[in-house]
Amino acid sequence: METMYNQDGRLVIQNENEKIEIESWGRNSIRVRSVLMGELIDTHFALLDKPEGFDPEITIQQTENNAPMGPSVHFEATLVNGDISARAAEDRTGVHLSIFRKGDLILDEPEATSLKIRSRQFSPIIGGDYKLTVQFKSNVEEKLYGMGQYQQELLNLKGTTLELAHRNSQASVPFLLSSLGYGFFWHNPAIGRATFGTNDTIWEAESTKQLDYWVTVADSPAKIIQAYVQATGLPPMMPEYGLGFWQCKLRYWNQEQLLTVAREYKRRNIPLDVIVCDFFHWPYTGDFRFDTEFFPDPKGMAEELKSMGIELMCSIWPHVDTRSENYRELLKKGMLIRTEYGTNNAAIGSNNIFQFIDPTNPDTCDFVWDKIRKNYYDLGIKLFWLDEAEPELDPYDFGNYRYHMGPNTQIGNIYPQRYSAMFYDKMKQEGMDDVVNLVRCAWAGSQRYGALVWSGDIHSRFDILRRQVCIGLNMGISGIPWWTTDIGGFTGGEIHDPEFQELLIRWFQWGTFCPVMRLHGVRSDNTKPRERVINAAGEVKTGSGADNEVWSYGEENCEIMVRYIRLRERMRDYTRAIMQETHETGAPIMRTLFYEFPDDANTWEIKDEYLFGSDMLVAPVMYYNMREREVYLPLGADWTYAWTGKTYTGGQTVQVSAPLEQIPVFLKDPRWLDVFAKDR
Repeated sequence: METMYNQDGRLVIQNENEKIEIESWGRNSIRVRSVLMGELIDTHFALLDKPEGFDPEITIQQTENNAPMGPSVHFEATLVNGDISARAAEDRTGVHLSIFRKGDLILDEPEATSLKIRSRQFSPIIGGDYKLTVQFKSNVEEKLYGMGQYQQELLNLKGTTLELAHRNSQASVPFLLSSLGYGFFWHNPAIGRATFGTNDTIWEAESTKQLDYWVTVADSPAKIIQAYVQATGLPPMMPEYGLGFWQCKLRYWNQEQLLTVAREYKRRNIPLDVIVCDFFHWPYTGDFRFDTEFFPDPKGMAEELKSMGIELMCSIWPHVDTRSENYRELLKKGMLIRTEYGTNNAAIGSNNIFQFIDPTNPDTCDFVWDKIRKNYYDLGIKLFWLDEAEPELDPYDFGNYRYHMGPNTQIGNIYPQRYSAMFYDKMKQEGMDDVVNLVRCAWAGSQRYGALVWSGDIHSRFDILRRQVCIGLNMGISGIPWWTTDIGGFTGGEIHDPEFQELLIRWFQWGTFCPVMRLHGVRSDNTKPRERVINAAGEVKTGSGADNEVWSYGEENCEIMVRYIRLRERMRDYTRAIMQETHETGAPIMRTLFYEFPDDANTWEIKDEYLFGSDMLVAPVMYYNMREREVYLPLGADWTYAWTGKTYTGGQTVQVSAPLEQIPVFLKDPRWLDVFAKDR
């Protein structure tokens, strides 16, 4: 009986109760799936439909072995799709899989030994599905990048263990780029863990129905990343308002306050593309509408802003307060996340009890969008901040929640992708072209739903700033190019503190060279009493926090920040061009040096500088009182210093001055020098 066979261009392997399928899935790419005691499932968590026109070459060999217990038949098979090939061979514990790039081994399951460890271990969950552990040998020289957003000052992930789960400021996107010339995508939204040790690489899913991963190979990191984004979806084009400056703070608690800030930007002739109306502008979370006591005319507010050339972005939370006018209907119709045990609450706030909407349920999407359309979209508000998108469970007891699509342990990581898709799909149905919404989390495929991810509620410290640079680069590698941060950090900034002011300036300069430039944060002001906001019913509402506009930090600091806003304006043609490139190819906006210069071995080690597009090398200043820094210039190009016009040969490290008003920037293409000319 054949245990390996070619079925319609797929290599199928039957070994006892395990069924494995390996098939071509795009240029130089394969998909591997395996199931125990059942049939394979055609999931579309993130991978798009199988591309046509990549027919593999499959060869199957069988040999007879004269074992002491009698003769047996041994099968071995190979599938080749361009530069990638996979080999399956029977061994003592089952089937051993190996994957090659142009004949060189890149992924290899451990051989069978007396330890009797299975490379693909399906551990049963009694009465349910399986906990899955997949193991590969590790190459100690290999460098690994990607995997989404983890709050650590690391670019190369070799030697790390990562939780495959979302939290506030953590976004798990399980795509891995290897220095050996391959990309690996763990196509599984289950809660789990990934370990990139020096002895083993291990992927774990707490609960799943099948193994599913995708591998691609190419001659450059750029081709690997772009192949992955083609497989999971290209981002929309960034709208014009994404090219300029965005103003935001903890919240503007009433309509006149927000408009006053916008008018002041206009009066000062400071360019402003977007202003944000953040959380608690509603009566109760889950009402999905403005509180008319504080925002009596949202349509008029949006129209006045548009007359000034400013877009209004409004925050939407997936929380539903039990006091919300929509709570009972959402609950009764099964449109909320529920708990497996105990009271049916998925979050407990400081004073109130909440549940979360379930965007994996189509009925939820219809219900929520109907509210959003009537109370925002039809009023001219077409830009949304999708906060709490992990979602921010309290506690993060991942095993105690269930969705329409299944248990959180099995599909929980797909939540932010479905949350973005809910808005994207509905807005497309309304006739919008390029839909981009700010969202606090992402999973694989989120990019195709216009997810502009920001790095969460981070602290206002220099070490946190350093982490964000690494995070932004790894997010771009993970296929999420629309990414940003709260300029200045979210919490811990006292507006009169000299160290915080310097941090803000350095962060602001770096934010000029991020995909989106957005000032945000909850600030404190030790010279004033804390603001109190009380509604007509006597309820205490969250205040605004201290001022967080560019003029809030003194004229000297304001002058520096406005200079960079105007620089961002002069960069529009350049920024628009790289946004277009990303829309068409999936190339990151923020690029590691090795993305453009993979043959320069030094570039694989550098985590504190990067390329904004292909022509601007940015070296952020990320230490207090630093006034000069070293910058490595990659081999293979000449580099012109933007602030002086002096040109340097690549392949060397240079020491440059970095006064408070300057961030070191080098240009590969000197035609962009004119953009910086006014600031020299």
